[in-house]
Amino acid sequence: MKAEIGIIGGSGLYSMPGFAAQQEATIDTPFGTPSDNFVVGTLAGRQVAFLARHGRGHRLSPSEINFRANIYAIKSLGVERIISLSAVGSLKDEHRPLDFVLPDQFFDRTRTRAATFFGDGLVAHIAFADPICPELAAEVAKACAASGVPAKSGGTYLCMEGPAFSTKAESNVYRSWGMDVIGMTNLTEAKLAREAEICYVTVAMVTDYDCWHPHHDSVTVDQIIANLTKNAENACKVVAAAVAAMPAARKCHCASALAHAIITDRKLVNAATRQKLGILVDKYFV
Repeated sequence: MKAEIGIIGGSGLYSMPGFAAQQEATIDTPFGTPSDNFVVGTLAGRQVAFLARHGRGHRLSPSEINFRANIYAIKSLGVERIISLSAVGSLKDEHRPLDFVLPDQFFDRTRTRAATFFGDGLVAHIAFADPICPELAAEVAKACAASGVPAKSGGTYLCMEGPAFSTKAESNVYRSWGMDVIGMTNLTEAKLAREAEICYVTVAMVTDYDCWHPHHDSVTVDQIIANLTKNAENACKVVAAAVAAMPAARKCHCASALAHAIITDRKLVNAATRQKLGILVDKYFV
């Protein structure tokens, strides 16, 4: 079972309507079990794999997600591009609930995440100055416009550990740093996708303002759930449009991210590590 485009659904998005010829794929990885089975099928004439990041029914907190297993499994399906959908809080007045933001930067406030495939005798340092694939982001921006979904390109996604939300002091510090949105998942995915040489873009879907906002305490759970539901509907439209218009070939540098990243002398890499990471590095050991 193979796919060319991966979709990772966040809070409120546990399935992707419009798939034809759906099949479920259970994938084991050297890094453990992914968040859920993958749903693989045809969307807008393309082979697509969908994964619910938190598991269907939202069983996994952000700190419990096995990000390495998720991205490794996506790589094993043959995926070359990932569209990652993520519910976020807004750190700026201009990013309103129900807006989409397509950040081009991340800021790391996580503490417990395993955020690399490498180690155990094989060292690699990827370039991560520009963590989002610009070509993929441009395609998703066009899909937002075509779908009538308000979207802003650029900005910084602050990735916090969670699962508790920020204090007001933290939220105001993040605002003073110029951060745009806050979430708990996408930075780790982006790092691993780059190591896996997969193009990656975040669609940050604003559900509400973070706790800095003077009206934050008046927002009800029902309002947030309603925003999650509407964002999920809009995300499905955007994904379908993006998949339909996606160029067949990649022209970015994501596919060669490891070309100059592997530092270890190839002759010294132990057999177990080489086998575990073969799907990522084999082409660089020829």
